Amino acid sequence: MLKTSELTGAALDWAVAQANINGAIEFYGSPDFHPSTNWAQGGPIIERERIEVRPYDGEEWIATDNLTNHTIGPTPLIAAMRCHVIGQLGDEVDVPPALS
Repeated sequence: MLKTSELTGAALDWAVAQANINGAIEFYGSPDFHPSTNWAQGGPIIERERIEVRPYDGEEWIATDNLTNHTIGPTPLIAAMRCHVIGQLGDEVDVPPALS
C-alpha cells in the first residue's frame, strides 16, 4: 500500500484510472493515459469533479474537492489527481509492484 499523497508518475496515473472505472474516460486502460501530466486528460477530471487548485506555500500546489479532501503536489495536475484519488479510493492505494 502506498500513501495517495505521495503518488507520482505511472503509479498516480494507474490510481486515477482505477478511480475512474465507472467514469467516462475514453483513455482508461490505455498506455497513453497520463492525467497527472497531460492537461487534455487531467483537465476534464478536474472540471467534472469540481476540484479547486491554487498555489500553496511557494512552489507547491494544493487541490481541494468540495472542501472535503485536500492534497499538495509539485504541479497543479499532480495535486488535483492525488485529490481525486483520495476522494475515490482513500488515503492509501494498493498499487501493482511494477508501478511502485
